Amino acid sequence: MPVTLKEVAALAGVSRSAVSRCFTEGASVSPKTRAKIERAADQLGYRPNALASSLTTGRTKLIGLVSNNFHNPIFLEVFDLFTRGLQERGLRPLLVNLSDATDPAESVRMLQQYSVDAVIVASSTLPVSFAEMFQTMNVPVVHAFGRHGPDAKVHVVGIDNREAGRMAVNEMYARGYRRISMLAGPEQATSTQDRLMGFLDAAARYPDLKVETSFAKDYSYDAGWDEMRRLIDTGPLAEAYFCGDDVLSIGVLAALQDAGLKVPDDVGLMGLNDMEMARWNNIDLTTIRQPIPEVVRLSVEMMCDMLDEKPSPPKAHLLPCELVNRGTLREAK
Repeated sequence: MPVTLKEVAALAGVSRSAVSRCFTEGASVSPKTRAKIERAADQLGYRPNALASSLTTGRTKLIGLVSNNFHNPIFLEVFDLFTRGLQERGLRPLLVNLSDATDPAESVRMLQQYSVDAVIVASSTLPVSFAEMFQTMNVPVVHAFGRHGPDAKVHVVGIDNREAGRMAVNEMYARGYRRISMLAGPEQATSTQDRLMGFLDAAARYPDLKVETSFAKDYSYDAGWDEMRRLIDTGPLAEAYFCGDDVLSIGVLAALQDAGLKVPDDVGLMGLNDMEMARWNNIDLTTIRQPIPEVVRLSVEMMCDMLDEKPSPPKAHLLPCELVNRGTLREAK
């Protein structure tokens, strides 16, 4: 049987309420009494019940970590960083899969059932309305990798996706490509829309540049393979492709290789994210690095400030990206 608070109190020679205060954050207890209680708890192997403590404090320390793209390997990295970052602050992440969710209000109700103290929405494809709905229901929320805007209603931490699209065009043009395409993610995703907008904006500055676009059904290896297979069948191909995500790029790379085409000799390829496998020798993907560790760190920091009642007006924090040059684009002529 688990050791009880009553047993700790008896061994320490104090009241049960003193033991309860000792293990309640912010409660008052003298250093002498605390030392006796902690010695007794260690001797008995007592650990306070976190759920029971929440009834006293009104705080569960549960943080809803919400995403909708679990088939994309980049989110293994994202979840690893978020869960470790939250646990280091004494918080408990509650991972929620909204891959098939369409109703933000239902998602809010589900998380309210677990009495989460706050929510981090970790998605570049969920609409702004998902994060804003939590705010409407007075649940502190940060949208990591979300869409920024001048009238933000929630905190957003991520990158300027339009600038990422512009970076891709400028880099491919500098390397001599004159017929380029963006093989984007799902057309309805805000990240797709913004990256494409930046891509087309930059391309318009080069009169001799021919530009094409297409969309994959989602951010996944299979979707990248399927869309490139379709483009190969319908032809002709562009000289180089900017894919809206590394995992799309890897599917595209496989489809090109299956068709007997060489990268970058026949077709150039560029991704976005710099996920771990992008640097593997058999992939060696030229990509735009998204500063994921910094996005996670800042998101957790902002959420903790809200929990500590240090609110600030909603703001979009945009972090810079950088080009990672590997082997899927030819060198500049």
